Amino acid sequence: MRIAGAAIAGVSLVLLVVARLQLGAAFSIQAKAKKLVTTGLYSRIRNPIYVFSAIFLVGIVIVSERWLLLLPIAALVPVQIVRARKEARELSAAFGEEYARYKAGTWF
Repeated sequence: MRIAGAAIAGVSLVLLVVARLQLGAAFSIQAKAKKLVTTGLYSRIRNPIYVFSAIFLVGIVIVSERWLLLLPIAALVPVQIVRARKEARELSAAFGEEYARYKAGTWF
């Protein structure tokens, strides 16, 4: 079980770092529509940093076998969804139809 958790954590950490690098200068802590990134991981997932950070944390829980740590992760997911929706509003306002087309072809 710990090996599976380590594999999940390791792969998701790599994908998290890749997503952050691919976001480049468009990265910001608060929602800002600097640039619409639609390549790499972002060509399939609109919010790969959120997705892979949650998966990474689940992998860590599996490795540590501290199952109660799933509770804060479960609380984190709705927060990330709210943040993703706020970012979507910002991007939609800035990029209009281009963002709508992008959103239609991607997941979360």
